[in-house]
Amino acid sequence: MKPRVYLFVFDGFADWEPAHAFCQIKKSGKHEVRTVGFSGQHVISMAGLKISPDVTIENVDPADTAFFMLPGGDMWEKKSNERIEALLRRLHDENVLIGAICAATLEIARTGLTRGIRHTSNAKQYVKSLVPGYCDDAYYVDELAVCDRNIITASGLGSLEFAREVMRRLKIYSDNDIEVWFDMFKRGVVPAGMI
Repeated sequence: MKPRVYLFVFDGFADWEPAHAFCQIKKSGKHEVRTVGFSGQHVISMAGLKISPDVTIENVDPADTAFFMLPGGDMWEKKSNERIEALLRRLHDENVLIGAICAATLEIARTGLTRGIRHTSNAKQYVKSLVPGYCDDAYYVDELAVCDRNIITASGLGSLEFAREVMRRLKIYSDNDIEVWFDMFKRGVVPAGMI
């Protein structure tokens, strides 16, 4: 069985944020891509796409999980979720790669996974205003995406940088191929001989 990568889906999730990363993960054929939700009921993304989760939170086994991603969405700005926090802690304890982008970085901070690691979000003040008790200022960096240990965080403006970090950590392609991909999608630089 291939290691699994999970995308957490919920009503109002920012469907474009995981697109580049999960497209390359699927294309590589090295991992099984799955969606996970609070229940098996379909959810509606921010763009109005209807998605039925493959499994529920309780069915995610850290032993066969290579990567777990939380995309952004307004839900994260409202309050924490105990079921998600418990799963994140289990995954973190088992050294599973965890990624969060945009508002989902708030849940990473609430769960305490930013302690002692370099991380980013939409802005330091954004995290401080929405996560009472956030005290990891010294480790906050103003970059579009940051990977430290097994945590990848990104600004909502950094989905390409996020995808690059995911590809690096999962060893989807060689470092050179990842940089070629990034130059194409970020900068519009098509290598000679590809056309």
